Amino acid sequence: MSRISEAREVFTRIEQAWSDGERTALLTITQVEGSAYRLPGAKMMMTETGKMLGTLSGGCLESDLYGWAEKAMQEGEPRIVNYDLSENELWSLGIGCKGILEVAIFPIRPEDRFWQSVREAVAQDRAVSLVIELPTGARAVFDGTSPISGEIDNLPDAVVQRLTSRVRSRTRAEVAVVDGRRFYIDTMRPSERLILCGAGHDAVPVAALAAKCGFRVTVLDPRKEFNGPNRFPTTEHLVVEPDQADPAQLKESWWLIMNHLQVRDEAALHLALQAQPKFIGVLGPLSRTREMLNNIGADMDSGPIHAPVGLDLGAETIDEVAVSIVSELLAIRSARTGAPLHRREKIHS
Repeated sequence: MSRISEAREVFTRIEQAWSDGERTALLTITQVEGSAYRLPGAKMMMTETGKMLGTLSGGCLESDLYGWAEKAMQEGEPRIVNYDLSENELWSLGIGCKGILEVAIFPIRPEDRFWQSVREAVAQDRAVSLVIELPTGARAVFDGTSPISGEIDNLPDAVVQRLTSRVRSRTRAEVAVVDGRRFYIDTMRPSERLILCGAGHDAVPVAALAAKCGFRVTVLDPRKEFNGPNRFPTTEHLVVEPDQADPAQLKESWWLIMNHLQVRDEAALHLALQAQPKFIGVLGPLSRTREMLNNIGADMDSGPIHAPVGLDLGAETIDEVAVSIVSELLAIRSARTGAPLHRREKIHS
């Protein structure tokens, strides 16, 4: 999947390598057939001395990929590498995923204006798309649907239409074939913002796990002795009562309501419903949520309310509850059911 946070981290490490005088390469999965550890759009970087950040295969292919990346960096030309992981005699790795992967390796040079534009775009934390003709050819960068750099005129109209139609609906990169030309289209989006209402003991593992899973977490709680970096080091902090927060500043966020104080939960629910929410999860019994909604003049159909929040995992401890809650967030984000993978032939279909 393509996320700006991953791309930003990769480019930051690339720039650090440049400061050390090293050549670098960006590696990304362009196509997958069958099962694979990661999906198109996944990224990592390598340097000529073997330093790496990220992974494309869980560690199975990276050493071989480094050999190809080393050649690409030496020659200064992109390469396409294909792996058929069902060929056990060739790889002798006992790899669990038996799919076919295509990986593009792009040498990244500081003076390359195209990659400068990509780096600048991902730093702004807005949806950005890039198009690259494989293995070499036309390249372009789009801010949303607006072209900002590259050989825009050399792109077929069908490719541009494909890109613009997917900006708000896709996060998985893809390859489009037009008139025999292959174009890698990669749309990267900012991390979803999660407003965690409540800074109690059980909110700590939720915040930490959600951040690890790519959410940009903001803790909303008026108690400054609880809502701070010592307790929540990976989050932003909004230290106000819910009725003092501006819903316009929190639009299109994901919400978790878990204050354990009903009057504050009701205020948080009211705030969330005003902020064009993408998801509202409410901790606690359904009867309590219905009572709170009734008290603020709303009901279960007033928004994307999920109550009680979490998947049915039999969770009891606060860490188990955090897994249950964040698991539901991941399922909703990926438009999945959260059902077991047991007997599924394809994991990512």
